[in-house]
Amino acid sequence: MGTPWSHRFAYRTATVKSSAIRELLKLTQRKEVISFSGGLPAPDVFPTSRFKEACQRVLDEHGPQALQYSTTEGYLPLREMIANNLQRYGILATPDNVLLTNGSQQALDLIAKLLINRGDRILTEAPTYLGALQAFNVFGPDYVTVPVDDDGLRTDLLEEALRSGPKFMYILPNFQNPSGVTLSLQRREELVYLSDKYGIPIVEDDPYGQLRYEGQHLPPLVVLDRENLRRDEGYTLGNVIYLSTFSKTLAPGLRLGWIVAPREVISKLVQLKQGADLHTSTFVQMIAYEVARDGFLDEHVRLIREVYGERRNIMLQALDEFFPHEVTWTNPHGGLFLWVTLPEGCDCNEVLKAAIKENVAFVPGDCFYPGTEGNRNLRLNFSNAMPDQIREGIRRLSVALKSQMAKQKEFAEAH
Repeated sequence: MGTPWSHRFAYRTATVKSSAIRELLKLTQRKEVISFSGGLPAPDVFPTSRFKEACQRVLDEHGPQALQYSTTEGYLPLREMIANNLQRYGILATPDNVLLTNGSQQALDLIAKLLINRGDRILTEAPTYLGALQAFNVFGPDYVTVPVDDDGLRTDLLEEALRSGPKFMYILPNFQNPSGVTLSLQRREELVYLSDKYGIPIVEDDPYGQLRYEGQHLPPLVVLDRENLRRDEGYTLGNVIYLSTFSKTLAPGLRLGWIVAPREVISKLVQLKQGADLHTSTFVQMIAYEVARDGFLDEHVRLIREVYGERRNIMLQALDEFFPHEVTWTNPHGGLFLWVTLPEGCDCNEVLKAAIKENVAFVPGDCFYPGTEGNRNLRLNFSNAMPDQIREGIRRLSVALKSQMAKQKEFAEAH
C-alpha cells in the first residue's frame, strides 16, 4: 500500500497553485480554438535559420566549452553584451552587475528567496504579473496593492501604501502585463522619489521595454534612481533591481533572462542560484550570444515591432467593430497585451466558459490580483495569432460576451 504524501509536504506548498495560463494552454491546443491567452511570441518571427547556424558554429568552434559546466554568473561575452546594450538606455552596468538566469521567472524566484520572509509585505501594482505572484507566494508574503490607470501605477495613492512598510515594490513600468499600460515619466519620477524617501527598493521587471510600437522611449526606473537622486555612477548605491529576458526578443524556449543589480546583491543571488541549478545552460548562453551578436538582435527587434504593431492595430480595430459599447479596453503603446473591462455584473470566468464554446480563449482578470479583484477584466494577447485569426477571434469573443451580458440583464430584471 502506498504512503500518502500530502501530509508530508512543506507548509509553504499550501500557497502554491497552478498557473491559470499554463492550464489554459493545455485547453487551447485544439486546432479549432483561437487563443488570446498565453503571452506567446509569434513563432513565425523566430530566427530559426540564425539559430541553426549558431548551433553549428558553437559546436565547431567551442564544443568542449559549450558542453561543460560553467560559472554560475553566466557566459562572460553574453554578460558583456547585455551590459553594453543596457548602456544605450542609460543603465550603467558592468558584467559583474549581471547574472544570467533560466528565464526571468527564475530571476523572480531567486529574488523572492533573497528578500521575502513569511509575513513580509510586498507592494505590487493591481493588477500585476501572475508569474511574479506565483514566485512570491511560495514564501508567504502579504500584499499591499496600488491600482493602475492609463498612465500606470497610481502614484497619488502610493505614499499611504508605503507607510505600511513593504519589503520592496514589484513594478512593470513598460507595457505592463496584464494591463498593457505604461508608467508615465512624471509618475516614474514620483515613484523613485518615494522609494528613496521611505527606503523601499524597487524590483523593475522589463521584459517588453524594447517592443514599443508608438511614442517615445521612457527612461528605466533604475536610471532615474541614479540621475534624480545623484547617486554614484553604476550600482554602488542603487535602490533598484532590474530584470529582463530574451524570451520576447529571441525565443522563449531559450529560457534565458538576467538580473542587473548591485554587486552585493548579485553575490548573494549567485549563492542562491548555485543551490538551485549550479548555472544556466552553457550551451544555451553561447547560442544566444552567437545569435544576438553583430547587430542581429537590433535588426530582429525591428521586425518584431513591425509584426506585433500591426497585430495590435488589427485587434484594436476588431474590438471597436465587434464589442458592445459598454465594454472598454486599454490602448497599449507596446508589449503583447491589452486589458478589457466588462460592465458591472459581468463575470470574466462565466464569459470564459461561453468563449470556450465559441472556440476562443483568454485569461480571466482575477488571476492577476493577489486578492479577489479582477472578476470584470480579461487579458488579451495579440502577438501570437495571425491577423485573420485575431479578427475572427474577437468576433467569436463578442458573441460569447453579448450572450453573457444578455443573461445578466435577464437575471437583473427578474430580481
